[in-house]
Amino acid sequence: MADTSIHIRRGHPIFFGLLLFFALIEGCITAWLVSRYNDHDTYPSNSIRDRLKFLVFVSWWTVFFSAAYIAAFYTAFLSFVASIASHLAWLALTWIFWLSSTAAFTAALGGGQRCGSSTLTYCSQNVAAEAFGWIETILISFGLGAILFIGIGAIRRGDRLSGELA
Repeated sequence: MADTSIHIRRGHPIFFGLLLFFALIEGCITAWLVSRYNDHDTYPSNSIRDRLKFLVFVSWWTVFFSAAYIAAFYTAFLSFVASIASHLAWLALTWIFWLSSTAAFTAALGGGQRCGSSTLTYCSQNVAAEAFGWIETILISFGLGAILFIGIGAIRRGDRLSGELA
């Protein structure tokens, strides 16, 4: 099997940097929406309220742990925190969070809005939150696929999943 460690060492910070960047954008948009809706108590529905608040949580969860994984990758490369198992567990849980929150938010909005003909308050911001949620879901999906590929390769070589990533 080809040595993938150089690609992992190069791609890991790029991937987690992208996760952090898009999650930060999503976190700012959804936090702003929650703030506006709370100030005026004008949520379009309880389902939009609940799903927006879950998106706020998932966004900042991703920001915090993406930054932590970038730091662990550089400072504690051989620790369990930077291991294949740790990445696999976090990416799987985060993928479930993103997929469920974004799909639920999309359903609450009615499957995408056309803001020109919609009466939804803050329509463009809601659509942007939906779009960035799907971007995060797709990024996490690619990351989960990559870590599964790396994990399967490690098991085939006889290595442990608690071993180093690259």
